[in-house]
Amino acid sequence: MTTAFVLSGGGSLGAVQVGMLIALAERDIVPDLVVGTSVGAINAAWVAGRPGLDGARQLAEVWRSVRRDDVFPVRPLVGFLGFVGRSDHLVPSEPLRALLRRHLTYSRLEDAPLPVQVVTTEITTGIEVVLSRGDAVDAIAASAAIPGIFPAVQIEGQRLVDGGVTDNTPISHAIGAGATTIYALPTGYACALHGAPSSALGMALQAITLLVQQRLAADVAHYRDDVDLRVLPALCPLAVSPVDFSHTGELIDRAHASAARWLDSADHSRNQATVLGLHRHEPHGERSRPAP
Repeated sequence: MTTAFVLSGGGSLGAVQVGMLIALAERDIVPDLVVGTSVGAINAAWVAGRPGLDGARQLAEVWRSVRRDDVFPVRPLVGFLGFVGRSDHLVPSEPLRALLRRHLTYSRLEDAPLPVQVVTTEITTGIEVVLSRGDAVDAIAASAAIPGIFPAVQIEGQRLVDGGVTDNTPISHAIGAGATTIYALPTGYACALHGAPSSALGMALQAITLLVQQRLAADVAHYRDDVDLRVLPALCPLAVSPVDFSHTGELIDRAHASAARWLDSADHSRNQATVLGLHRHEPHGERSRPAP
């Protein structure tokens, strides 16, 4: 039996996956393969280098120390050049790259202790490009390169951006690699925000997480009969924007408790397709589906 972890994108909500990873490791559930997209690629790359409980706990400490400027720094000149068409991005990638170089334990994907696949998108064709070899920082930066926000990454003649454009929870790649049991670790989305995000970046990431949720629901329905697919529960209700890094500790703790309960329940392997639909929460806390 081959076990794979599949980690989706979602900005700062990647902290949710860290709590899930700790709960999995506490139960000696360790992957033979990790596949990630966007922030999920960052977490997957860490797991590939430090599998097991100690590694998951170390990842939690890193996440608790990360601030928004470590990922989305405000650089007025860069933003202005992007706005007037002199650059293809609004936010420089150097701080994120520095964070990756500081914490990765290997320099090339093929050198990771566990096999790792990073999903990206070729920006001119929309073709999905999966990387399992090459410079690890370049590959992860490409997978996390939200179009228009971060710069595209040139790898072997291809301009690569966020894999979430084509496949944010790449279950199919884990199946293609021979996985027989797949744990999907979604970040979820902010289903209980009090209002629309106030920044352009927040608006863009909120929209992306909504698309991610819809794709995940469709993929779970499509692949549920082909493989033992276990989708860990995303946090709900959730009132944290995917650009807000001030709640990472809370997200880790909540996700850890939620995942632990689910993994220990009698029906922990049941399919989650019926609970993945988009919804919102009314001010008094009741859950309802958006109007069509």
